[in-house]
Amino acid sequence: MPNAAIAGPNATAESITVDVLYSPGPRVVQQSPVQLPVGCQLGQALPALAQALGVPLANLAALDVGIWGLRCPKDRVLMAGERIEFYRPLRVDPKVARRERFVRQGAKSAGLFAKKRPGAKAGY
Repeated sequence: MPNAAIAGPNATAESITVDVLYSPGPRVVQQSPVQLPVGCQLGQALPALAQALGVPLANLAALDVGIWGLRCPKDRVLMAGERIEFYRPLRVDPKVARRERFVRQGAKSAGLFAKKRPGAKAGY
């Protein structure tokens, strides 16, 4: 009976509650609690997760999925209280974005490369 206490007041001994998060765009997050049967695998739960978020199943099935920020295979068994997250592909490589920011800001005003004392070289 410990699953019912973790899952919430509406859960039964045969169900667990997980949170599902999806971000369709920048600065937009959809979150919903979902009740699933005990022993349900991540791949089996996708239709219920898509319905809870109001997103077509094909959209979610194409994305990477993880639990608490770590990517997981779809055959992983879910446990009560887990947070399931869907990850959109990156539009820009983080390394490229950093280089572009550095070019815009210049060497003299960017973090570690800012001048620390008059007459010093940038980065020293």
